[in-house]
Amino acid sequence: MRTVAALALIFALGACTPLFFQPSGSIYSTPGLYGIDYQPVEFRAADGTALFAWFMPARGEAHGTVLYLHGNAQNISAHFANVAWMPAAGFNVLALDYRGYGGSAGRPSLAGVQLDIDAAMRTLLERSDVDPDRVIVFGQSLGGALAIYYVAHSAYRDHIRAVVADSAFADYQMVAKEKMADFFMTWPLQWLPDYTVDNGYAPRAAVAAIAPIPLLLIHGAQDGIVSPHHSQLLYETAREPKAYWAIPDSGHIQALRNAAVRKRLTDFLLRHSLDRPTGIARGRRRSRRSDRL
Repeated sequence: MRTVAALALIFALGACTPLFFQPSGSIYSTPGLYGIDYQPVEFRAADGTALFAWFMPARGEAHGTVLYLHGNAQNISAHFANVAWMPAAGFNVLALDYRGYGGSAGRPSLAGVQLDIDAAMRTLLERSDVDPDRVIVFGQSLGGALAIYYVAHSAYRDHIRAVVADSAFADYQMVAKEKMADFFMTWPLQWLPDYTVDNGYAPRAAVAAIAPIPLLLIHGAQDGIVSPHHSQLLYETAREPKAYWAIPDSGHIQALRNAAVRKRLTDFLLRHSLDRPTGIARGRRRSRRSDRL
């Protein structure tokens, strides 16, 4: 029993850090393989870390630009399909690889990745083909959690028209405990994340500060990776304007596979991109309250 307990302890202590970052340097696919125009983009974070992203320009006139933040595994080459439809809908997309992912240098950390997102935002705002007053931040899973914290603290808030978080979790320690509860060896050690997981970047503590920028939370009702109660908690903690879409028969980051949900999100993006930015800056905007498909 002591041996089993020791192994469980080692597993638990070692698992907390990589639980949130599982990068890969492999190229799984590219937009070009699907006939989607794209440009490699290289830039640096404030600490000098070299970063890599793909810029997919809108087809025709751009209604706005989406900064896309992917989930915790692999890299943008495995995630870009989640936003590959957006250029045809009239939106530029910058898909960022965090430090340590894909073509980006360094090793990922919560503090470092916030620098990466800030560098990506700065890079977008400096582009001549991007309207700096029509930027939307869209994150999925870990990317949704990162997006919420970033926008709440960003120096570029006045340029951001909306935040969309799909399948995001509300709290790093909470989700780590839930993952440990799923494994019989670590189930008795659910107290460990309180001491081993950095919760200083928890979206739950930051989400109220996003207002008056509109916030949209999307979550599949059948998500077995991140429970929908995380988005519900974020919604309850957030301030208006906010909306929550619970998508039935959808799992983790699977909602956008549904054409109806993509159309609904397109309408949301258009509405907030084309509205006057002064409405957001002065806090006059109000979105619908929680609604469901």
